[in-house]
Amino acid sequence: MTRTADDDTDAEAMKTSAIILLFVGLMIAMFMFSLNQTVLATALPTIVGELDGVDQMLWVSTAFMLASTIMMPIYGKVGDLFGRKPLFMFAICCFLAGSVFALIANDMSMLIFGRVLQGIGGGGMMILSQSIIASVVPARERGKYMGIMGSAFAVSSVAGPLIGGWLTEGPGWRWAFAINFPLGIIALIAAAIFLKVPKHSSARRPKIDVGGMALVSVVTSCIVLVSAWGGHDYDWGSWQINGLIVIGALAIAGFILVELNVSEPVIPMYLFKNRDFLLCTVAGLFIGVGMFGVLSYMPTYLQMVHGIDATVAGLMMVPMMGTMLISSTLIGFVVSRTGKYKKYPLIGVLIIAASLVLLSQLRAESSAWETMGCLAMLGLGLGLSMQTLVLVVQNAFPVAMVGTATASNNYFRQVGATLGMAFIGSVFTQRLLDNIKDGMGELAKAAPSHQLPEVSATGLTPQVVSEMPEPLHTLIITSYNDALVPLYLWVAPLVVLGFIFLCFLPNTALAQTLKNEPAKREVVPVAGGSSVSLTGQTTSLTGRTTSLTGQTTLKESTDDGTDIAQRPRDGDSRPAG
Repeated sequence: MTRTADDDTDAEAMKTSAIILLFVGLMIAMFMFSLNQTVLATALPTIVGELDGVDQMLWVSTAFMLASTIMMPIYGKVGDLFGRKPLFMFAICCFLAGSVFALIANDMSMLIFGRVLQGIGGGGMMILSQSIIASVVPARERGKYMGIMGSAFAVSSVAGPLIGGWLTEGPGWRWAFAINFPLGIIALIAAAIFLKVPKHSSARRPKIDVGGMALVSVVTSCIVLVSAWGGHDYDWGSWQINGLIVIGALAIAGFILVELNVSEPVIPMYLFKNRDFLLCTVAGLFIGVGMFGVLSYMPTYLQMVHGIDATVAGLMMVPMMGTMLISSTLIGFVVSRTGKYKKYPLIGVLIIAASLVLLSQLRAESSAWETMGCLAMLGLGLGLSMQTLVLVVQNAFPVAMVGTATASNNYFRQVGATLGMAFIGSVFTQRLLDNIKDGMGELAKAAPSHQLPEVSATGLTPQVVSEMPEPLHTLIITSYNDALVPLYLWVAPLVVLGFIFLCFLPNTALAQTLKNEPAKREVVPVAGGSSVSLTGQTTSLTGRTTSLTGQTTLKESTDDGTDIAQRPRDGDSRPAG
C-alpha cells in the first residue's frame, strides 16, 4: 500500500537523562516567571521612592500581569502550529530584554516598559514549559514532572518577597532583575541542546487567528483594568468602569463568533465540549480566586496585625510553601505509579475550602502559629489539586493540541486570580477605611476630652502602627483583621462549587504513550483498482465499511472481490461487514 499524503510525525520518546536535563531548564524558566510575580512586593516602596513614581506603583505589577495573561493563549496556539522550541527561546530572550530595561530604568516609564516585556516573555515561559513536557513525556509518566513544576510556584511565592527584601536592604533593588540573566542563560542552553520536540508536517501553511488574539487581548485588558482601577482610580459605577465592562462584554461576544468561524482559533470553542477540560478549567478558575486572594494580602495582614517586618512576614508563609512543595511532588509520583488521580484534586479542593473557613476565624489576638497552621493547610490543598488538574487537561488531547489546551486552562485560572485579587482588594480597602473611621468615632465618644492624633489609613506602615499609643494601636490592628479575614469566608463557597464540578470528572485513564493527532482524510491506491479512505476512524474497502475506534483494519481483495486477508489492529470495535 502506498500513501500519498504526509504522515503525522510520531512523537519520539526521549531518553530519561535527556528529559531530566531539559526539565531542569524548563524548571528554571518557570521559576523565573513565578519569582518575578512576587520578588518586587517588598522592594516596591523603595523603587517608587527612588524613581519618584508612587502614583504609578500599581502598574509595576499590573503591567507584568496583564502582558503575561494576554500572551498565554497566544503562545499556546502558535506553539502548536509552528513548533515550541524557537518560541520558547524567544520568550526567554524577551524576558531577559525586559530585565535589561528594568535594571537600567531611571524613571517609572522605563521600568513599566521593562515589566511589559518581561510579561510578554514570562507568559510564554510558563505555558511552553508545561506544553513541552507534555510533548515529550506520556501522561502516565508526566505526573511526577508536573508535581515538581508545581513546587516551583510554592517556592517562589515565599522566596520572592524574601529575596526582594534582602536585595533591597543589601546590594539594591536592581539586583532583583540582574539575577534573571544567569538563570535565563542556563534555560536557553538547556532548550537549545536538549529540546528536541517533533515537528508536525503539514501540507498547508496554518492561518494565525489574528482577530481572536486581538479580541482576547481586549477582553483580558478590560478585566485587568477594571480590577486595577475599580474603587481606586475610579469609583465603581463611574462611566470609565462601566465603559470598560461594556467593551469587555462586547469583546467576549465578538471573540466567540470569531473563534467559531476561523480554521485555527486561539481558544477553540470545541475545547469546552471535552468534559475533562471544562470541569478542570472551571474548578481551576475558582481555585485561582481563593489562592491569590489569600496570597495577595496575607503578607500585609501579617505585618500590620502581628507588627513584624516584611522579611519575617515572608518567613511566616514558609509552612504554606513547604506543604505545597511536598504534597505536589509526592502526588505527582503517586499518580505516575498508579495512574489514578481523581481523588487527589477532590481532597485538595475540600482542604482549600476548609483552610479558608479557618482563616476567616482568625482574630487580632490569635497567635502566629494559628495563622501559619491555616496557611500550611492551604498549601497542602493546593499541592494536591493544582498541577493534577493541568495533567488531566493535557491527557485529554493529543500532542498537537496540548499547548492550546494547557494555555487555555492556565488563562482562565489567571483570570480567576485577577478577579480574586480585585474583589478581595477592593472590599478589603473599603472595609478598612470604614472600620477606622467608625472606630475613631467610638473612641472620640468614649473620651471626648482626649485629643486623638490624626490617622491616615493610606499612610499606615507596621512601624507607624507599632508606635501608636493605646487604644489607637488596638483599634488599627483590629480594623485590619476585621476588614480582611471575614472575606475568606465569602470566597470559600466558590471553592466548594469547584469541588462539586470535580465530582463529575471522569477518571480517564492516563495515556502511557504520547498521543498523536488522528490522521487527516486522504485517499491511497490499493491492489485491484480499489481505494482506501483514511480518516483515522473508518476504512472503506471495495464498497464495504469497517467501524474502528481510532485504528485501521486493512482488507485487501482479489480482482473478483474475494477477501484474501484481514489483519485487525488494536482498537477494532467489531468485525467488518
